[in-house]
Amino acid sequence: MRTTKSKDLHWLLLLLVLLIPITALQAQTPSAHFSGQAAFTLTKQLLDVAPKRFNGSPGHAKAEEFLKQHFAPETAKGNFVADTFTATTPAGLQTMTNYIVKYPGKKDGIIVLASHYETNYPLRDINFYGANDGAATSALLIEIGTILRAHPPEGYSVWLVFDDGEEAVKSWSPSDSLYGTRHLAAKWSQDGTLAKIKAFLVADMIADKDLNIDYVENSTPWLLDLLKVAAKNTGHSAYIFKYREAEEDDHLPFAARGIPVLDLIDAHYGPVTDAMPDGYHHTDKDTLDKISAHSLQISGDIFLEMIRLINQRP
Repeated sequence: MRTTKSKDLHWLLLLLVLLIPITALQAQTPSAHFSGQAAFTLTKQLLDVAPKRFNGSPGHAKAEEFLKQHFAPETAKGNFVADTFTATTPAGLQTMTNYIVKYPGKKDGIIVLASHYETNYPLRDINFYGANDGAATSALLIEIGTILRAHPPEGYSVWLVFDDGEEAVKSWSPSDSLYGTRHLAAKWSQDGTLAKIKAFLVADMIADKDLNIDYVENSTPWLLDLLKVAAKNTGHSAYIFKYREAEEDDHLPFAARGIPVLDLIDAHYGPVTDAMPDGYHHTDKDTLDKISAHSLQISGDIFLEMIRLINQRP
């Protein structure tokens, strides 16, 4: 029979054996948490330096500098790419630039997260700041980049795309919209990048205080299924799929080329009135007070969980 002393020693040794791997694992893979407050602060900073970011404006140039400053570490590694092109628009030729930030992974394939950063050209003469429509989702991607910098992807590479020219230059049509992503989809089709993309996820207008991310019917079905799982896993099921509709957004040029796409958008932004038939969308009411750190937290949690779930697929 074992004595009480020997039993105590046995259990102490067993406890140490169990705890050492856990401690070592925690040291090797510290948890990465998205900060909605940090993303909100970044949104305010972007709006302070570049409130109006329509193409060709001083604010647009300042928004570009804002991105460059935040991704200086990636630039030093050659992982920050400026994709400058000339677009034919109803206002003539315009120079536009997409920015791609690359975080190399350990699996062969790429997950792309995209948001447009510019504001609406036709609204350049009013105080349209696009807090929710472009600024907040750009900030969301910057904060995700901060996490990926500290915790590089273990699965597929993750590329952040800050695309230009999403908005129409005169009035929305297939030829007058989505300039940046149409250019990028065509370019990546030619250079072989397109074949490596496992999923293309768009963030648009998902900082709304009254957040509910739509079921976007022209997204890829299996990604919509994963979005439901991601919301459940993060405790955010109440914030998705209140509305179901198709959307014309930056996912379409990639969907047209057969890439799995998901548009994460809350198209129901603010009260609908006779004066504002689309709520705050494309009005001078799209300001910082209409968005929240809480909504950015929900959106950031869901994006990171989507990356994890996509990596789990065969």
